[in-house]
Amino acid sequence: MRTIRWGMIGCGEVARMKSGPALWRASNSTLVAVHDRNLERAAEFARTNGGAMRAERDADALIRAPDVDVVYVATRTDSHREYVLRCAAARKPVLVEKPMGMSHAECREMADACRAAGVPLWIAYYRRALPRFTALKDLVQSGAIGPVRMTLSRHFHRIPDPEAMRGSFWGWRLDPKVSGGGIYFEAVGHTLDILDYVIGPIERIRSFADNQAGAYPPEDVVTASWRYGNGAYGSGAWCFATDIDDEFNEIVGATGRIRYSTFPPLMPPPGRPPAPIRVYRGETVEEIPITDPPYVHQPLVQSIVDELNGQGHCASTPESAMRTARVIDDTLAEFLARRRG
Repeated sequence: MRTIRWGMIGCGEVARMKSGPALWRASNSTLVAVHDRNLERAAEFARTNGGAMRAERDADALIRAPDVDVVYVATRTDSHREYVLRCAAARKPVLVEKPMGMSHAECREMADACRAAGVPLWIAYYRRALPRFTALKDLVQSGAIGPVRMTLSRHFHRIPDPEAMRGSFWGWRLDPKVSGGGIYFEAVGHTLDILDYVIGPIERIRSFADNQAGAYPPEDVVTASWRYGNGAYGSGAWCFATDIDDEFNEIVGATGRIRYSTFPPLMPPPGRPPAPIRVYRGETVEEIPITDPPYVHQPLVQSIVDELNGQGHCASTPESAMRTARVIDDTLAEFLARRRG
């Protein structure tokens, strides 16, 4: 199989800690060029992560470089559309970080541009390729808990302290002009995407959203109920102004239940493995511990490399990401309309 050569736009924390190393650690894959709006940061990334890698001063030069087969866009959400459209114009396959765009309409424009150009587009909802979520899907589809009746999701988080809210991690994520929304918009998309992957598309939704604490501009509480296309039901409660960090999901079937977490443990110490998948059948509990790889994007990257080599298929498509974007749009529509009003 041929080696897929990547160019990466954006050398921030996600690229350094999660996704960048996956591009050269996956089989038949290498990272040859990087670009960042901070040229020194790009140069430092290239210098410390391999002698053959170069830092490009210009994003278009990277996109159009003949030795770049695929572009990975690892920038903040407000620039995703621009870079994906540039890749489409250059007829260059592209992987873009999640959330895919600032709105469902923006995601649709990106998908349509790539489709018209005849180039693949993938979205970095990397959990679709992680072993613990493929195992979760296999459990549900094998009938381990019978037909699915409903799903329950809960995610609580403390308000970051003022210094953290000004820092590199939370600062842009809590600015809806840059990120698209708040913690719900930025993080809970992973939960909704996995529910789409495991259970199926959400068909209809009713919701409430608000900002109760006033600590930052975007939403800090969301509740929703929905119906899946297959007839199962779901509900979610997400509050990011509580006294505790806690998160879990439950899939309720006719003959059992499965509980799992979307995210690794939120409480210290850092580096703890994810909570095991727990399967409940009557009074019995089966625990299935599955750890994440050191670089969580690597299985997704591998699926893209394999697809380009005609050996498989990446499960994170524009169509699946647009479904998640539509659900997020629907849950926040009334809140955003009140804010505009």
